[in-house]
Amino acid sequence: MANNKVKNEAITSRDVDFAKWYTDVCRKAELMDYSSVKGFIIYRPYGYALWEMIQAYMDRRFKETGHENVYMPMLIPESLLKKEADHVEGFAPECAVVTRGGLDQLEENLLIRPTSETLFCEHYAKIINSYRDLPKLYNQWCSVVRWEKTTRPFLRGAEFLWQEGHTIHATEQEAREETQRMLGIYEETARELLAIPMLTGKKTEKEKFAGAEETYTIEALMHDGKALQSGTSHYFGDGFAKAFDMKFLDKDNQLKYVYQTSWGASTRLLGAIIMVHGDDNGLVLPPRVAPTQVMIIPIQQQKEGVLDKAYEIQEQLTKSGLRVKVDVSDKSPGWKFAEAEMRGIPLRIEIGPRDLQNQQCMIAKRVNGEKLTATLDEQLSSVIHQLLDDIHEEMYQKALAFKNEHTTDATTLEELQTILDTKGGYIKMPWCGDEACEVAIKDKTAATSRCIDTHIKATGVCPVCGKEAKHIVYFARAY
Repeated sequence: MANNKVKNEAITSRDVDFAKWYTDVCRKAELMDYSSVKGFIIYRPYGYALWEMIQAYMDRRFKETGHENVYMPMLIPESLLKKEADHVEGFAPECAVVTRGGLDQLEENLLIRPTSETLFCEHYAKIINSYRDLPKLYNQWCSVVRWEKTTRPFLRGAEFLWQEGHTIHATEQEAREETQRMLGIYEETARELLAIPMLTGKKTEKEKFAGAEETYTIEALMHDGKALQSGTSHYFGDGFAKAFDMKFLDKDNQLKYVYQTSWGASTRLLGAIIMVHGDDNGLVLPPRVAPTQVMIIPIQQQKEGVLDKAYEIQEQLTKSGLRVKVDVSDKSPGWKFAEAEMRGIPLRIEIGPRDLQNQQCMIAKRVNGEKLTATLDEQLSSVIHQLLDDIHEEMYQKALAFKNEHTTDATTLEELQTILDTKGGYIKMPWCGDEACEVAIKDKTAATSRCIDTHIKATGVCPVCGKEAKHIVYFARAY
């Protein structure tokens, strides 16, 4: 127990200093490390394995819906980025610029991609001729660089990993359906893989993506009551198509502009996992995204038969499709328990000499510390699978309850301020639709509009100007 205590004390309590707790978990669970360039992090094997789990799930869903992976260049000519006015205005302050190649000054500045819309547009304009070429459903997995002044691991970095989908369609309807389809896949990924319930809706004009006609978002609620934008899907209409001359010959023998979408999710999802589910002992990983779902810890592993049984259990569980490891390090059992907790491994199996005699093992659940015994027989795999499914549902329902408890209605700025200062979370408010009122709310409360609720009709008046509300909007302080 002494070693366990030392390990846990290495993490700042969430309720004492949430920001420090987050950094402690990122470092001590060995998810990342800092590089020598501010804002650029090293994804350590455990952190990158988490990203690979997310990547594999989403990649499968993308391909099931007809998308193909491509890869675009890292560098964008400055003139290309400038072709779409709103787009360049939105990204210019964040761009890293290459001015020299080797010892030679470049004739034109090259921008390290902050996003790849312009590259896809240039390519699509070359390869699209007829309606028979449409739709084009492309996605790429890559990193992008945005020169952020304030950075935090996974949440906001000068460089981050993500996927960006870029599609073009013959009709507005197809493009709008694609926009909603991909938003649905993001929400499904959060629910089914990460056990995170998301708030979904449409961004305001002020908060939408630079160059988009409409932006839709999934928003996760962190333990400290702040929101985290976790994925966005954009409908571009034909704005980029006109800027880049993306035309096709339609069935009626008329030249028409394509309709376009873009959608992306990033390693911010790792930050969401940490801050939604973690506790004062470290990570708490949802079973379906955990790189290791079960850690087997042999007790008195030098005793005859203990290690053999541990490996036998590992083989049995692995054959049933589970991700399982055996901790055979020379550390004490207490240290191993604490290490498994720190890394958020959903289930821990303890097996020792007495367990061998009784033909059973001890199973500990990371999510709540509950322990139970299970018989060492052919049914063990089924027991573990069921436990992991139960844990996923338990974690999702806990996060959903927290989200519901921290979603509050308000009609005045005073109510908004009080809720933000006491409990945080999402605050539903009527809003007139005027950007000046949206800015005034942010200036007064530090809360931003997260999304418009598109499912309910607006009632009431705007708390800033008193005019009739056009929308119901969720406000929150956010990362």
